Amino acid sequence: MNAKNGEKIGSEGGQALLETYLARRPDLVRFFTQRLRSAAAAEDLVQDIYVRLAAQDGGVAIHNPVGYLYRLGSNLMLDRLRGERRAAVREGAWLDSNSTRVGSEEVAEDPSAEQAVAARQRLEAIVTALRELPEQTQRAFRMHKFEGMSHPEVAAAMGISRSSVEKHVMAALKLLAARVR
Repeated sequence: MNAKNGEKIGSEGGQALLETYLARRPDLVRFFTQRLRSAAAAEDLVQDIYVRLAAQDGGVAIHNPVGYLYRLGSNLMLDRLRGERRAAVREGAWLDSNSTRVGSEEVAEDPSAEQAVAARQRLEAIVTALRELPEQTQRAFRMHKFEGMSHPEVAAAMGISRSSVEKHVMAALKLLAARVR
């Protein structure tokens, strides 16, 4: 029977269905371009229809070949859209588990190269400035700031007054503030 008029395709179905496809290809592209809102995606989809048709054995009787082509295309389109949706969910879940967000903004966990170099330079300046301090001032500052001891604890450990500890720490902070900006 005549496949172009939408009638039944029987035993010679594979070749006749491909002929119907070729005759209707421009219509299929237009139809799916409107649905997908992309000519490139529609071309890919219509190409997928051809691949499916070429892979069929042709022994199946199709009563409405034109309808069959549109149904096949619609099913392929839905499969593709579902796959894209699943991929987006997977990617979103991966991003959520492997990144840090503050509000809606993604925060980089690693500093940029410029930030790392600047931090290294500041650290070198701090270490150099601390080495210039008198030994007693270095020790008081290190115990208070790095070891977390309070002023009275530092005073007791060093055998000096609390006000002396405060003066040593202030002297260290003033030098650091002047050197590291």
